[in-house]
Amino acid sequence: MNVVDKQMDQTNNNKSVLDILNEMIDGDSPETKSMKKLIAMVSQTDSTALVLGETGTGKDVVAQAIHKCSKKKGALVTVNCAAIPSELLESELFGHEKGSFTGADKQRKGRFEQSSGGSLFLDEIGDMPLPLQAKLLRAIESRTIQRVGGAEDIKIDLRLICATHRDLEKKVESGEFRADLYFRINVLPINVPSLAERRTDIPDLYNKLLKNLNLSREMQPIFSPEAITALSKHNWPGNVRELKNVIERACIIFPGKEVTSSNVFENLLRLKVPTLAEEKNAIWEMTADLSGVNHIDIDDKLDSPEDYLPHPKNYKNWFTFYDEIDLRRHLQDVEIVLIEQALEKTGNKIANAADKLKLRRTTLIEKMKKYSITKIIE
Repeated sequence: MNVVDKQMDQTNNNKSVLDILNEMIDGDSPETKSMKKLIAMVSQTDSTALVLGETGTGKDVVAQAIHKCSKKKGALVTVNCAAIPSELLESELFGHEKGSFTGADKQRKGRFEQSSGGSLFLDEIGDMPLPLQAKLLRAIESRTIQRVGGAEDIKIDLRLICATHRDLEKKVESGEFRADLYFRINVLPINVPSLAERRTDIPDLYNKLLKNLNLSREMQPIFSPEAITALSKHNWPGNVRELKNVIERACIIFPGKEVTSSNVFENLLRLKVPTLAEEKNAIWEMTADLSGVNHIDIDDKLDSPEDYLPHPKNYKNWFTFYDEIDLRRHLQDVEIVLIEQALEKTGNKIANAADKLKLRRTTLIEKMKKYSITKIIE
């Protein structure tokens, strides 16, 4: 057993570090296992941890796991540096003395003092104003702080956990982030993988997210194996946060019903509005038991491609109904669907599918690799 495994077997409140991590972070993909080992390593020390990752990957969960696995007895105090105005952030972090500014009618302890004996989690540290970065660096180096308007050095005993979705190296190069602070907090960086990088964790995440909604069995949607596969094929630009929204959306649209792969693509990921034919069929199903109603077959013309295939001009009114559109993601989703259908239509023959898509064969193969489209290559 190596050092990391021993650390993960050490107990904390009658639970091993490994048990705590498995409870808090779902998945057994290689990327997730590697991240858990780093969390176990840093949690057994007082070193500063820097959590890096895209928005929605769960950096806050990683911070909670580091704190819970540690020997710290105090609380985990969280500050979102991007959510607090810069003129208020200093007082929020370091506290203030009575009369130090207008409205300071009494002394107030800041988050540093509140987290002493525990952990302080500075989320989105990449958005911290430069003047405040200097004061933060001094606090880390000296393990003391001064309240706003005060002159007394106050000792602090805490572990600092920082997180950001920004590229701090680029911000250092542009002068937006202090190089000395970056090197001071970058003791053990923990990269949180995107959901696209840990697709094999999606079934575990699906079960956990559905369980967390605390719905009765009758109200839970039932994802077919094909639907779970469809979830795994999506690129998830919003990461775990987007998956959570999709699961909750399924509970609203398909309570107690089976969810198919088609439902995943059409109703959960794209929120497709039902077609006229679907609406009429639904009405007939609802009124089937009514007397005196004759069923009229839907005109076959409704099944013609013109009724369903989008035309570029259909997007003219997009901003009438929506505030924005993720153009890159939308075009990417369109490419994935068309490539998969072309391959299906041609029996997975790359050359023939490329002809249908008016692409070079090598270009199609590159796109398949980019989007992780797995088909039998001739």
